[in-house]
Amino acid sequence: MPQTRSYAAAHFGLELDGSDAVGLFRSIEGGGVRAEVMTYQNGGNYLRMRQLGKPKFEDIKVQVGMAMSQPFYNWIEQFFEGHAVRKTGAIVAADFYYNERARREFDGAMIKELTFPKLDASDKNAAYMSVGIAVETIKFLPGKPQKLPQPKGFDAQKLWTACNFSFRLDGFDDACKRVSKVDSFTVKQNVIEYHMGGVRAPIKTSSGIDFPTIAFYVPEADADMFTAHAEKRVVKGDVPGKLHGQLQTFDNERRPLFTLEFAGADILSVTPDRSDSSSEDIKQVKVELYTEGMKFSYATLA
Repeated sequence: MPQTRSYAAAHFGLELDGSDAVGLFRSIEGGGVRAEVMTYQNGGNYLRMRQLGKPKFEDIKVQVGMAMSQPFYNWIEQFFEGHAVRKTGAIVAADFYYNERARREFDGAMIKELTFPKLDASDKNAAYMSVGIAVETIKFLPGKPQKLPQPKGFDAQKLWTACNFSFRLDGFDDACKRVSKVDSFTVKQNVIEYHMGGVRAPIKTSSGIDFPTIAFYVPEADADMFTAHAEKRVVKGDVPGKLHGQLQTFDNERRPLFTLEFAGADILSVTPDRSDSSSEDIKQVKVELYTEGMKFSYATLA
């Protein structure tokens, strides 16, 4: 098939630090190149002249499940530890037959943010994480005359569904046994652009990580411990100490996929669901936690 023919990109691969594909995405967006437009006016002339300024490389956003290989999840673990590890690599687009058709090679890539999906005990659909990657340069190149290799463990990937999870909070073990939902949340790292000398594109450096609040839901019958803790901590101002806990996900055979531990947490709000006489749903209570730090641990593929 001539390479000039149009194609429907059915598979996308990620290469990191010169290695073969470390995973296949569910979707990818961004990663474009654009320039800022500079407008200036000369004296009393009403004519406004424009020219292109510095290039700007857009962030890459990928949606992934549990089909990525170990190097990618190691990168995520380093992100949670506060290490802004820079990677070189490429986004490879392939057709239905895994033939490479196009490449976008990047340099100086850092994980900028990571969004965990909403987990719901009643939702059996597949779950995916969204990962934002900031890059310093991008090059658009044609695909190499080769097939996109499937990463190790891809054929036996562990299916991650939104209903397979457990939530634990120290001191609230009994109350957390029936956590029904965990809202989506995003861990962000600020990226600062540094312009210097005659370099056209800015150098990107990392800043502090912003750990979000975690919101989860329990039946109102199990909420007494949370409301009592909130009354002591929020209303009376007692200082009972920081809380620790974890969010763990599983595949359909109850084998661990990854564990997200959080520390330095405390309950900041306890809010009952809206009461409606026409509703037959179980009455839920929303509990929100702030956190000071998180740790991501991936279970190695068997």
